[in-house]
Amino acid sequence: MCLALRLARRGFGQTSPNPMVGAVLVKNAKIIGQGWHHRAGEPHAEVEAIRDAQRRGNSTKGATLYVTLEPCSTHGRTPPCTDAIKAAGIRRVVVGATDPNPKHRGKAFKILIRAGIKVTVLAEWEGRARRSVRADPDPARQPRAQDRAPCQKLADECARLNEAVNHWIVHRAPFVTVKAAMTLDGKIATADGESKWITGDMARAYAMKLRQGADAILVGVNTILTDDPSLTLRPRNAERGMRNDGKLRRIVLDAMARTPLNAKIVNDEHAALTTIVVGKVAPQKRVAALARRVKVITAPIVKSRIENRKSKIDLRWLLKKLGGENVTSLLVEGGGEVSGSFLLGGFAQRVT
Repeated sequence: MCLALRLARRGFGQTSPNPMVGAVLVKNAKIIGQGWHHRAGEPHAEVEAIRDAQRRGNSTKGATLYVTLEPCSTHGRTPPCTDAIKAAGIRRVVVGATDPNPKHRGKAFKILIRAGIKVTVLAEWEGRARRSVRADPDPARQPRAQDRAPCQKLADECARLNEAVNHWIVHRAPFVTVKAAMTLDGKIATADGESKWITGDMARAYAMKLRQGADAILVGVNTILTDDPSLTLRPRNAERGMRNDGKLRRIVLDAMARTPLNAKIVNDEHAALTTIVVGKVAPQKRVAALARRVKVITAPIVKSRIENRKSKIDLRWLLKKLGGENVTSLLVEGGGEVSGSFLLGGFAQRVT
């Protein structure tokens, strides 16, 4: 399962709105095939592992499949993995985490069990009296007490692997990460509001990794007016698995449509990925001018939670809107006002 987790992470930043999944096939104590989900619409990890075994000339009949997430059991852009598992003659499936979607959770297990395939879920090994979806009748093969803690740790890792997608599936809104760099005395800018580099190379590399794992990045219009940022993913070494395919959406909170028409996010090669969120009271000429170059959506306005601030974009409405557009993870890189709005409103799942 450790190897399956490592394989799954190779899909970091590339599989949304699908989860990252890794799979390993074992037979006679030897790895005969492995795979991971590369991108949405492409074969799932289980199918990749089966094909890998076949390419190596290995028979999958009687093998054990270790997979980080419950296999899919319904037709989507790809056929159900349960069909592939049955066709491959796999004898046992060990699952790291169950499907977070209540509509699908456990369905794959029932299908596989009916086909005579043994199923073990790692999370079931801890705290539930050695119970699995289908208990092994041989006590010798039941998990020992000293084995349960490592199994639970792996189960937790499998569950955390897709926390953003899991949150989106349950709430139909993106998992929000608020990123803020500050000095030791708690400052994020100079006294006059000027932005300065206050982080080192390692911190900036971490910021790029956060962007890599996000579907969209969000800032306020003041950041655009002050810094004119590109809000893109900087090129990465391909062998490190970092994406730079221009799919990071850029979202600007701009209630009064003040974004300059010459801003980078309006004019660069990724302008099609820019969304300006304006309020209903925004000047229509400005809105129309922006809409000729980038996507503009009009959002409801609510009273700001920050004292002495004007009314702002309804963030709850916006998050539901983005969730409906398959944005599973949102990185907030705005200044103090934008970050504060997300934090005070209880909309952030992580602060870093």
